[in-house]
Amino acid sequence: MDSEEDMLDAHDVYSGEDDFYSDDYKDSDDDDDDGEPDYGFVEEDADDSAMIASHRSQKNFCVLKEEDILKHQMDAIERVSVVLSITEVEASILLRYFHWSVGKVHDEWFADEERVRNTVGILERPVVPPSVDTELTCGICFDPYPPEKIASVSCGHPFCTTCWTGYISTTINDGPGCLMLRCPDPSCLAAVGHDMVDKLASEEDKEKYNRYYLRSYIEDNRKMKWCPAPGCEYAIDFVAGSGNYDVSCLCSFSFCWNCTEEAHRPVDCSTVSKWILKNSAESENMNWILANSKPCPRCKRPIEKNQGCMHMTCTPPCKYEFCWLCLGAWMDHGERTGGFYACNRYEVAKQEGQYDETERRREMAKNSLERYTHYYERWASNQTSRQKAMTDLQQLQTHNLEKLSDKQCTPESQLKFILEAWLQIIECRRVLKWTYAYGYYLPDHEHAKRQFFEYLQGEAESGLERLHQCVEKDLLQFLNADGPSKDFNDFRTKLAGLTSVTKNYFENLVKALENGLADVDSHAACSSKSTSSKSTGCSSKTRGKGKGSSRTGGS
Repeated sequence: MDSEEDMLDAHDVYSGEDDFYSDDYKDSDDDDDDGEPDYGFVEEDADDSAMIASHRSQKNFCVLKEEDILKHQMDAIERVSVVLSITEVEASILLRYFHWSVGKVHDEWFADEERVRNTVGILERPVVPPSVDTELTCGICFDPYPPEKIASVSCGHPFCTTCWTGYISTTINDGPGCLMLRCPDPSCLAAVGHDMVDKLASEEDKEKYNRYYLRSYIEDNRKMKWCPAPGCEYAIDFVAGSGNYDVSCLCSFSFCWNCTEEAHRPVDCSTVSKWILKNSAESENMNWILANSKPCPRCKRPIEKNQGCMHMTCTPPCKYEFCWLCLGAWMDHGERTGGFYACNRYEVAKQEGQYDETERRREMAKNSLERYTHYYERWASNQTSRQKAMTDLQQLQTHNLEKLSDKQCTPESQLKFILEAWLQIIECRRVLKWTYAYGYYLPDHEHAKRQFFEYLQGEAESGLERLHQCVEKDLLQFLNADGPSKDFNDFRTKLAGLTSVTKNYFENLVKALENGLADVDSHAACSSKSTSSKSTGCSSKTRGKGKGSSRTGGS
């Protein structure tokens, strides 16, 4: 396990919870006095996604650009070099071997320096003593070369620069394993540092090596990950412990730190994984086939009934004619069996129970398909609405905000309530989308939880629709107006109010789902306890009256 120092040695990070709904949001610019690099949380010309990232509290993660990663690498190398009194090249070799953990390097080095040197390949003394000869023989091509054409690492094994270049190039083209490059001598474990690569490799190979070198810092660190968005080169440094894994990159992509799928709070990663698998699996295709088709009695290919009568003809080359209901040959059917639109044989056989299992399976498949379709359509619809909202927000930022400011004679700084509304819509659409995946996997037998969930979801969705309609439709009259409108202040009040109300609705929904709808269980327990108490009280009173009656009767 990494030490506590190891968890924080790379660089200082923000701590706390990444919570869109947190009321104690504080602009990350407040931390600039600490001397930390600006990770770009708030940018004046950021796009809609960057605004989402800054709108949501980002206290438990930070976004790292390439220059930030390089700076942290150099800081770690310098710390190890100073503390252990070794060169920076040797320090970088140690850090790569111990996955860029400064704490681990220190622990291992001071526990047994000689063992670490031999294991990592940082030799104190060369295996081959320096030669004073005017010519040296290359250990690969065995040609003689003057000393200036020979290069070696800490072991001293001599190889010509041409062979070194070929050896380094081949290893780099094999992949990231080049970062653990060793001396070309098969019996030698001396490490090859980046100084040799910088001196002998081609520009193309240097670029590849440096890319592997940069990526190793993130990929070897348990609390850092690359943003999974296509083409994005930002990394995320995450501080665990807040319980919320949703993070937002500056590239426009929000994702879950734990499973690297798109952000899905308040739904857990397991539910998301099952939902995504179900959406991409062939199981729903098979359910549709089972619910809406029957196999041809002869060739067994599935047949879909697309007309009203029961007379079915399979496609060529089969061309078998059969009855849709009983699957019997059509030549055995006619007026006496019910004609084109009925089948007496089927009805009789059904009453005798011959088709019970088949019909039950088909009915189950149909019900399952209808249920899945219900939730999937709403999940996909909210995803589409969210994408549209992001496009509308970008349009507002680039064109409409300035236009609105001019027409209503209002500074753009006083129109931020509109941006806040759009940001709230975008986040709420994301939350609402995933609540449908949650609802699909909510057990049917838990009726109280389902009713409570659907109530909260309905209230949140209703509030969101009102907010979305207000900012999408009501705003148009002010954008298209010829001049300032006296109703604009009323619009401001209405939109700000709807934004606040919608936020509250979704706060309740998020908290309830993250608690597993535990409020239902607590209410049920209270109700049960109250009912039991009342029942006990009534019994006591009844018994008391009984005793009184007995005494009265006795007297």
